[in-house]
Amino acid sequence: MRYLVTGHTGFKGAWLVQLLAARGHRVSGLALDPSADSLFTRARVGELLDADLRIDIRDADATAAAVRAADPEVVIHLAAQPLVRESYRDPRTTWETNVNGTLNVLDAVAADPGVRALLVITTDKVYRNTGRTDGYREPDALGGLDPYSASKAAADLLTQSWIASSGCTVPTAIARAGNVVGGGDVCAERLMVDLVAAFSAGRDVVLRSPDAVRPWQHVLDCLDGYLTLTDALLAGSQAGEAFNFGPESSAMVPVLTVARTVAALWGTPRSVVVEESTGLPEAALLTLDVTKAREQLAWRGQLDFDQTMAWTVDWATRALAGEDPRSLCAEQIATYTARTASLP
Repeated sequence: MRYLVTGHTGFKGAWLVQLLAARGHRVSGLALDPSADSLFTRARVGELLDADLRIDIRDADATAAAVRAADPEVVIHLAAQPLVRESYRDPRTTWETNVNGTLNVLDAVAADPGVRALLVITTDKVYRNTGRTDGYREPDALGGLDPYSASKAAADLLTQSWIASSGCTVPTAIARAGNVVGGGDVCAERLMVDLVAAFSAGRDVVLRSPDAVRPWQHVLDCLDGYLTLTDALLAGSQAGEAFNFGPESSAMVPVLTVARTVAALWGTPRSVVVEESTGLPEAALLTLDVTKAREQLAWRGQLDFDQTMAWTVDWATRALAGEDPRSLCAEQIATYTARTASLP
């Protein structure tokens, strides 16, 4: 089928293009320019695309024209300003991209008669964080204090309202996922990126929030969840629904545990240093309940915490040793695909 991925030059987007191509689909992308060190650039992901459209989704006319040019049957909307700390530094761009940009994508899809399914990606941070330990469920209240979380909660609510009130008949669903890790991420101020950068340079790693708990998930598990939901939409079910995608509770561990696990896998003698508070508030505990995806989509992640960390470190160390990033992605996609194909 013909897929359009917004945000295809980002970390998840670059992996998603490769996964879709490996499954035999034709893929186009709509996004801003990537950085020179991005996975998109290093893995030559552009070679896999039917169309590589460099569009700012804040531009409604350009977004609509790009969707028409791509002529997709399925749209997966990933494009966003995805960083909490950047949202404090530039809240206006965060709000305009995550809310207005999402509306522009929705309107562009509504105007294209060829689209058969739309999946809007938000985040686990859309939930109003009350510190609960049993995992947030899809009907729970949305909210957010930092500009990133609040803007993604607004985008989620916007999508729900658009589904209910726009009159568009394209089957649409929402996916909410937790902290995704994997080979090739270079986005600043993400834990795994900081760990790889420090250990590869022989430096100590500095942690801001060592006790913060997050649902750590490999990017391929997350993307497999997205595509499982997309397949359900194409089959005529789950339209109008929201789904959490995350790991089992054993993968919901503190930042310090992640750092020590990666250090052990890396074999580095470097230590872990805790930084004094930066004054920018971040949630101490955030976990998801994925029962709905397990029961209604028959989906569950295939990689546990140790495997997620091992796959990520293996990719990073081999890439640093000079192996081709595209080949490393293809190898892990093939291994993952074989693993899921063998499930009962």
